[in-house]
Amino acid sequence: MENKKGSDLSSEEHTLFVKHVPERRKILDRANKVYQIQPKYRHFTVHVGKFKEFKRGLHAVLNELRGALGEDILELRINSSGGLVNEGKQFYNLIQEKFYGRTVAYLDNHAYSMGALMFCMAKRRVIYPYSDIMFHNYSSGFSGKGGEIRSRVKHKDKILMKFFRTIVVDDGFLTPDEFENMLIGQDYWMDAKEMCKRKIATHVIYHGKEIKAKKYLKILANSMNGGKKKRKKEQVQDRSPSDTKS
Repeated sequence: MENKKGSDLSSEEHTLFVKHVPERRKILDRANKVYQIQPKYRHFTVHVGKFKEFKRGLHAVLNELRGALGEDILELRINSSGGLVNEGKQFYNLIQEKFYGRTVAYLDNHAYSMGALMFCMAKRRVIYPYSDIMFHNYSSGFSGKGGEIRSRVKHKDKILMKFFRTIVVDDGFLTPDEFENMLIGQDYWMDAKEMCKRKIATHVIYHGKEIKAKKYLKILANSMNGGKKKRKKEQVQDRSPSDTKS
């Protein structure tokens, strides 16, 4: 069941739900009483909005998630236009520490900027036919003495570029050349097909079923080829005798 304190654990922009899944046993050998046991675990679901927490912050959400044990699962439901990179890095660190290899992300609608990076943090990444994503470079502003600003900008740029590269280049979502172009202002907008081709998406919800991205691409290809054949057949049928040559 859902945690009754779920509303108290939500932040300004993100909502956390906790489901307790009981232990399950599957009989493998009834005579010898051999079972396959699925231990009880908690299924954490975070609905992700903007990374822009000014009032409540993420303390309650992160504190609850940091109580995760080895069998617990994190599900991210993303519909985000992005926001503060520092908040996204907090989630990244949490996933690395508590949910490594046990995080699934659903791109409920769109994921831009920091939202796109967060989607890529998950092990299993599920989209819908009309989901879309966008990658671009960060923007920021600093105040203070000239020397302090230069030092701070240089330091932050080094840290953030390494962070961005780890997420989008190391797994092949963007090529090194594309990444360099992104740093000088290029935005990369991608639809469901492009996300599947680049392996940004691992699965697609299609006609009520979750299928692998490769299978979805085959469906799109077959649909396109079928459409071309149909149009060609219609053109041949519509051709009048005067259109033919002897």
